[in-house]
Formats: sequence, C-alpha cells, structure tokens
Amino acid sequence: MSWPDSLALLEWSATLTTALCVVLAARRHIATWPVGIVGSALYMRLFHDTQLYADATLQLFFIGTGLWGWRAWLRQAHASAAHAPHATPRLDLSHWLMLLVLGLGVTIAYGALLAHWTQAYAPFWDSAVLATSVIAQWLLMQGRRETWPCWILVNTLSVPLYLSRGLHITAVLYALLWLNAWHGWWVWRRPSS
Repeated sequence: MSWPDSLALLEWSATLTTALCVVLAARRHIATWPVGIVGSALYMRLFHDTQLYADATLQLFFIGTGLWGWRAWLRQAHASAAHAPHATPRLDLSHWLMLLVLGLGVTIAYGALLAHWTQAYAPFWDSAVLATSVIAQWLLMQGRRETWPCWILVNTLSVPLYLSRGLHITAVLYALLWLNAWHGWWVWRRPSS
C-alpha cells in the first residue's frame, strides 16, 4: 500500500523521534521523556490516519506514562530505580494468569468495539498490540524483568501488522525494538553486580 507523501513524512518523523527516545532511554537521559511524548503524538496521528485506532489510543497511554516518567525522573526517582529489575520479585503463576485473562479480555472487548463502531483495519490484531503493550509498560514501570517477554510479543505482533498497512519504516523500527527486547531480557536476567 502506498501512502501520500505527507503520511510518509509523518512516519519518518515518528520513527526517528521514537528511535531517538530509545537511544536516550538506554543512556538514562531525561530527554527520553519529552522526546518520547513527541514520538507518541506523531504516531498517534499516523496510526489514526492509517485506521489503526487501537494503536492510536495506545499512544495516549504512552504520552501519560511519559509525563509520569518525566516527572519521576525530575524528582530524582531514577536513581533508586536503576537496580529495580534485580530487586523486584518475579511474577508468580497466578499473576501471569491474571495478566493473560486481562490481556485477552481487553483484546476481545476493544477489538469488538472497533469492529462494530469504526472502519478499523484488523481491529482484534490492533487491540492485541494495545493490550500487550499496556501490560508490558506496566511491568516496565515496576521494574519487572517479565516486561521483556511481553515487549517481544508486542513487537512480534506489531511488525507484520505495520507491514500489512504499508508502514515499512515503522515495521523496521519495531523489528529493531524486537531485538532490543531480547537484549533487555538477557541483561535483566543476569545477576546484579
């Protein structure tokens, strides 16, 4: 699928801004938060314009958590969070089952809503990306290492979805984020030094 030049420019802008956000986050630079907020706003517009409404809604969540993270880092909360991945206990089976039921419930309910009330493209698949992303972000905000398999799933779902909508640059970014999630999982599973 070929999009107008304005959407191509929007996709490039969103992708490069989001990639910069990830680089800044890896360096624990506070600018990751405002850059991430801008990237999410750009992606919200792109996803809306390409009928990926659940992904557009998800960007609102990322903007909200970006504001929260920015505020927390401004208050020097990042100093104590640096070791959180190793200090937070692992999720037990009952928590995993609760997250699975919650994720499936949100996927089905939001997908059905989008399918009934909008012309959304792939509403259930798009909703699965939303539900899994919210769970992954929630786990990340708690410093839980289980965030990484969730991000792997998010990116595994996202790459073919974005390719099917002709968002090739975004698909490449999410393929790189897929690799990053594997790396993050490996790093966070190592014993703390």
